[in-house]
Amino acid sequence: MVLSMIRSRLVAASRRCIRPTSAFLPPECLQRSAYSSHAPMNPATAPSRRKVTINYLRNLYEAGTPITMVTAHDFPSGLVADHAGVDLILVGDSLAMVGLGMEDTNEIVLDDILHHSRAVARAAKSSFIVCDMPMGSYEVSPEHALRSSIRVIQEGRAQAIKLEGGVEMAPTIKRITSVGIAVLGHVGLTPQRQHSLGGFRVQGKTAQAAAKLLDDALAVQEAGCFAVVLEAVPPQVAEIITENISIPTIGIGAGNGCSGQVLVQIDMLGYFPKGRFLPKFVKTYENIFERSKIAIESYIEEVRSRAYPSEEHTYPIDKHEVTEFEKMIMKRKEELEKTSQSK
Repeated sequence: MVLSMIRSRLVAASRRCIRPTSAFLPPECLQRSAYSSHAPMNPATAPSRRKVTINYLRNLYEAGTPITMVTAHDFPSGLVADHAGVDLILVGDSLAMVGLGMEDTNEIVLDDILHHSRAVARAAKSSFIVCDMPMGSYEVSPEHALRSSIRVIQEGRAQAIKLEGGVEMAPTIKRITSVGIAVLGHVGLTPQRQHSLGGFRVQGKTAQAAAKLLDDALAVQEAGCFAVVLEAVPPQVAEIITENISIPTIGIGAGNGCSGQVLVQIDMLGYFPKGRFLPKFVKTYENIFERSKIAIESYIEEVRSRAYPSEEHTYPIDKHEVTEFEKMIMKRKEELEKTSQSK
């Protein structure tokens, strides 16, 4: 009677296209749910944390608390960053190289970024998500940049966009922020312009160059940026710029005098083979590539030796059913033999 009632409720639930709750299911049915071949990594299991907002970031800045930011380019990297409690997640165009194996950031296009931003957004429910504007998605005109920015917010599910450039990009930033889209600026070394800069070179190494950087930072601040990235700048210069503007500075290769720091997650976790070039400012906190390699080598060894899968990794079946199945096979073989003999 009880089983009949459960069955009818399950059928009714499936007809309504909803998942039945565990209240209707006996323990053995709940156990069966673990037999699925694929299980989503549910971000709802993350520690409860309030959603980071621009106001929260502003409070950190005014309190003198360093702001934390890392990149992410897919669901797992977004999930771990969110679980760790990082303030900002950047879906950076660096994914071109570290995630897609491209030569540089100029190869990635807006549709690529949107695809990855959506994946990160599905995972990160507390961190504030900023999405890079790739080369070619904002330079033509302020209206061109605005259209791309709207796509990032609507389709990429980010909370803000980031674009490179200083004084020359101020009108574009002002147009984007005028419609309520948050913008993170980026001055100093701007990787999308590496060829015109003569490569990945430190910026602001002379008094004149440093003054130009300050002008750039002030221009993007005036245009409405909520913060600005300072990349590959001498720490003394970055600290002076930080002290002379009124929005947070996020440093990458700019010393610890900035209002916060950002690193590429793949770099800081060591998810790459030995011998790969790393910028001087990168600190590697783990060696995920080597640990992953060792784990996969162990898997290969166990598969070869048939140590994996062991009984604990297999699904049970009643012995009687196995016997019946074997009988069916024997019967089919006998029928096949009779058929071949008759021919």
